[in-house]
Amino acid sequence: MAVGVAVAAGTLAACGSSGSSTGTATGNGTIRIVAGQNQYGNVASQVGGRYVSVSSVERNPNIDPHSYEVSPGVADEVSNAQVVIENGLGYDSFLDKVEAATPDAGRKVINVQHLLGLPDDTPNPHLWYDPKTMPAVADRLAADLSAIQPAHAATFRANADAFVASLGPWLAAIASFKASHAGTRAATTEPVADYLLEAMGIDILTPFQFQADIMNGTDPSPQDITLEDGFFTRHQVKVFCYNQQVVDPLTTSVRQTAQAAGVPVVGVYETMPTPGYDYQSWMLAETTAIRDAVVHGTSTEHL
Repeated sequence: MAVGVAVAAGTLAACGSSGSSTGTATGNGTIRIVAGQNQYGNVASQVGGRYVSVSSVERNPNIDPHSYEVSPGVADEVSNAQVVIENGLGYDSFLDKVEAATPDAGRKVINVQHLLGLPDDTPNPHLWYDPKTMPAVADRLAADLSAIQPAHAATFRANADAFVASLGPWLAAIASFKASHAGTRAATTEPVADYLLEAMGIDILTPFQFQADIMNGTDPSPQDITLEDGFFTRHQVKVFCYNQQVVDPLTTSVRQTAQAAGVPVVGVYETMPTPGYDYQSWMLAETTAIRDAVVHGTSTEHL
């Protein structure tokens, strides 16, 4: 659905006031961190180690992350956070609203869009699928956490370096696929994994307008729907990446067309599936699933 949500008093349907966390509640010297999405929260936990307490707002991989209202409890957590990590590009604009309502000159805000130097009109907000994103986030986290607790700066720096090194198997899988299968064609419902597909050397045939319409809760044109279905019936693509968190009659129909044509389907996610994954293993699992679809014709609809 449409990117961006409103702050309202109500039940937080998509998330909770806890996420991947390390350390205990405040009062024992831990740094309070709130992340808009649990993939960022997971990286924060890895970099901060036992010196941080992390809450992730969006952490349910089974629902549309664009369709919830933020509870007063989450707003309170954000207002009391020492570090806030937000994706930017309108994806989690509720964080900006909470921060503006509870100004704190000492709060450190890591806006990933700004960290990467991306303009506001960047069309694809799913930045965590870009292999360049999380190393930059980890580096900034190490710097910000060190500013808050200088005595532990060496630990934060070492943890960030270890995190970046641990991305090696994922980056190797991307490079291996690109070396052997660059130019493979794919279709998608939304631009969720587009950054990853592009890094793998995959050509995305689905027009971005179709992807953006689905992402923003707008009906694609009949012409674009016919074009999308034709990628499968004419066997023009080797894999179909399907957003598991935005399911409606249209996306279900497109997926069924792909299945009927024998095109393998790979489910992609906007929030990190839990339990069982950290950011590194999640990205490697998605990359492996795409490779298996192309090489072996295997569908992996759910991780």
